[in-house]
Amino acid sequence: MWGGRFAEGPAAVMAEINASIPFDKRLWRQDIRGSIAHAEMLGKTGIIDRPDADRITAGLKQIEAEYAAEGVPVNLALEDIHMTIEARLTEIIGPVAGRLHTARSRNDQVATAFRLWTRDAVTEVLGAVSELQQALIARAEEHTDTILPGFTHLQVAQPISLGHHLLAYYEMFSRDVSRLHQCNQRNDECPLGSAALAGTGFANDRDMTAKALGFDRPTSNSMDSVSDRDFALDYLMAASQIALHLSRLAEEIIIWASQPFGFVKLSDAWSTGSSIMPQKRNPDAAELVRGHAGRITGCLNALMMMMKGLPLAYSKDMQNDKPPVFEAHDLLGLCLTAMTGMVESMTFNPEKMRAAADSGFSTATDLADWLVREAGIPFREAHHITGAAVKLCEERSCGLADLTAKDIIAIDERVAGYDLPDLSVEGSVASRTSYGGTAPEQVRQQIMLIKQTNRL
Repeated sequence: MWGGRFAEGPAAVMAEINASIPFDKRLWRQDIRGSIAHAEMLGKTGIIDRPDADRITAGLKQIEAEYAAEGVPVNLALEDIHMTIEARLTEIIGPVAGRLHTARSRNDQVATAFRLWTRDAVTEVLGAVSELQQALIARAEEHTDTILPGFTHLQVAQPISLGHHLLAYYEMFSRDVSRLHQCNQRNDECPLGSAALAGTGFANDRDMTAKALGFDRPTSNSMDSVSDRDFALDYLMAASQIALHLSRLAEEIIIWASQPFGFVKLSDAWSTGSSIMPQKRNPDAAELVRGHAGRITGCLNALMMMMKGLPLAYSKDMQNDKPPVFEAHDLLGLCLTAMTGMVESMTFNPEKMRAAADSGFSTATDLADWLVREAGIPFREAHHITGAAVKLCEERSCGLADLTAKDIIAIDERVAGYDLPDLSVEGSVASRTSYGGTAPEQVRQQIMLIKQTNRL
């Protein structure tokens, strides 16, 4: 392709380091879409003859059918997917294939194909996140009244509804959905027709190719068009945030599935055994989701470091933009599918959860709130009184719900004449009726709102 300038061919190692076809072959669908749009524009504007444009389009569609059936051939001498397709097009229709590259460069060609691929990737991930959200909603609805301890610092804090806990992850993934949509909003510009970096002297119609490829408009600056990879970074940032949320949920599942907790049991489909300890049921799927989050965020860092010092416009470094994006996308798809499967199939143990929620004096805040609300005691003093009540329970080896009004009056006489609140975990959870709170009625209301506003 570029041999006219050189007397000798590239060294074997140069040929290998220069070739990207082993990984960029997965852009073949997007590259053919872009080339068909470009050929149609060239024919319509008269930049090339209409019959030539039609032959090119027909040849590209034949290649599309071949690759769909047989896969993409890998020839390092052809360097990348773009030259691989052009070489095959030449075999099919002859020298007229060379007219396809009029008014464009590989620089704007690859930028267009990569943008198209990234948009397709976002659509795939949106579907996978939606499936996980639906699984979370279904389990939350099933366990609205199931009580477990809520933790801070991994210490029992207050009793909560399991449905409320699962909805917290639903909200995290909802923010991820908005980030994914923002990726596509910013990636709604088409670089095709920007050529190498300075635009072209041909009277091309960039609005036509942009619309044909589903973009809202063409990019505005030819130099930025060929050197911008913000769209890929946007996608990796969104993917990394999703991976972090998946990792947090995976960590909770790992903890919950351990014998000291025993809150959940993972199905056989998402567990593994031990090569030496026959009693083991290891949460390997959750552990791998947790581990893959590091690889996905590593992909983001790799692309950021590659781009950080590049002057305008295109540099060959940018050939390395695709492997981290492809790797992150593949890992994210695996993680989302695995997490959806785990959430759908794991078995909760309400009895274990309820018992744990009753430990650690988890309703202490309810007593303090009652002292403020009913007896008018300032919260800091109520906090001190409640602490004394907890100490009394520790001395008696009992729970706060076992204390009598007389016990509390002995600590502070200002509570005389008031009826003690329900300090059971059920009473505590039911009392948290503020908007977005853990009371079952609030959890059911949130589920209803999610369904009504189509946030799934």
